[in-house]
Amino acid sequence: MQLIFGTDGIRGRYDKELTFSLAYKVGYALGVITQNNNPILIGRDTRISGEIILEAISKGINASGKKCISVGICPTPAIPYLIKKEKFSCGLMISASHNPPEYNGIKIFDSNGTKIIKEFENEIQALIETIDEENLVQEKSVTIETNEGLLNLYINSLIKTLDGENLGGMKIILDTCYGSATTCAEEVFNKLGASLKVINNEKNGLKINLNCGSTCLEPLKKAIIENGADMGFSFDGDADRVIGLDSRGNVLDGDHILFLWGRELMEQKILKNNLLISTKMANLGFENAWNNIGGILYRTEVGDKFILKAIKQKQAILGGEQSGHILSEINNFSGDGILTAIQISKYCKKKKINLDTWLQSSFSPYPQKLTNINLNFDIKNLNNNIRNLINLTIKDYSEKISENCRIYIRPSGTEPVLRVLIEAENQKEVNTLSKDITSKLRRKINKISNFK
Repeated sequence: MQLIFGTDGIRGRYDKELTFSLAYKVGYALGVITQNNNPILIGRDTRISGEIILEAISKGINASGKKCISVGICPTPAIPYLIKKEKFSCGLMISASHNPPEYNGIKIFDSNGTKIIKEFENEIQALIETIDEENLVQEKSVTIETNEGLLNLYINSLIKTLDGENLGGMKIILDTCYGSATTCAEEVFNKLGASLKVINNEKNGLKINLNCGSTCLEPLKKAIIENGADMGFSFDGDADRVIGLDSRGNVLDGDHILFLWGRELMEQKILKNNLLISTKMANLGFENAWNNIGGILYRTEVGDKFILKAIKQKQAILGGEQSGHILSEINNFSGDGILTAIQISKYCKKKKINLDTWLQSSFSPYPQKLTNINLNFDIKNLNNNIRNLINLTIKDYSEKISENCRIYIRPSGTEPVLRVLIEAENQKEVNTLSKDITSKLRRKINKISNFK
């Protein structure tokens, strides 16, 4: 059996890589391995397949002798928060994050509300490989206990993070991208007093992430300009990440969020060692600017679990990814797009400036170009020939490029693509290198016989 876990849990197209059978086995294995007898919490985003996967997981958990409770459609960060607050034994989120509607996934959290470590994943994988479904007693139907009231606990926790402050007088647009944020983002910002307009705010699993959300900012930009808003925030499908726009449509990505938020904490003298944690995707302009004001940027591999590991090892209090997945000590380092959005809004109000002005005080990013090379095989089957090809390509070009230029190539953890990131001070150098490297990689990958 091939490996089922990627960089962020289990991910794949429903009924292809992620089947009812696999979801059932995951639920069963998790129930068997989990020692605590308290119920297991399950949430999901709006995808059509989410309800079927919920049924499969619930059946598997029940077959293991454990109980589960569904919170219904919710943001991913609601799961770790509720696990700790209500003492669930563990939890799962059914979501494929920013991926298209035909994808789905399963993210698993331990009793501390932390995504499970590799050793736990390996235990689940090993047990799944031994499961014979025919020998398991399956009920024809399963009653799934749902407690949608749990979502209110999460909503109230977000509001409390502003410590009594409000967002009155701020004109804000939200793009909830037909996903998890539709359940509560509007309510949170309204209760905080913002003058609000929300787009793509229906729970529609057929439209989730399509031409909207954190990976497609045009609808948000249009709404901001048409409504004369101060700023806007666009979430991904499960609302664990966010990208902002100022009133002119300038992008506030995760790098800018970390720089501006980190600088505030640095000035308050509460940012330990002036340290921020980010990934190898972080912009070189961000790193240089942060170093110039006395900060330290530590880079990890791509994925919030690597960021979290470094945060704990180095006792940092803030980290995140360029994609808008931000981890702070406010909520025990659980990536939360809605939390990040209200914190950015709060700082703008406290400083009595608009986001345009604050963003202008941030760093100047180096030109970057990210190109995806589509692969005709499952990313989990990536072999050593291609891994060696990636390493040799980076080595060869690294000897030729200027000092302020960077090449980063990595396989996606969730899709069958190879991501090629090029950045430099000069846009022309970026374009030339990107075209050269991607065309050579495509040709060489196609020549590897096992992956024609």
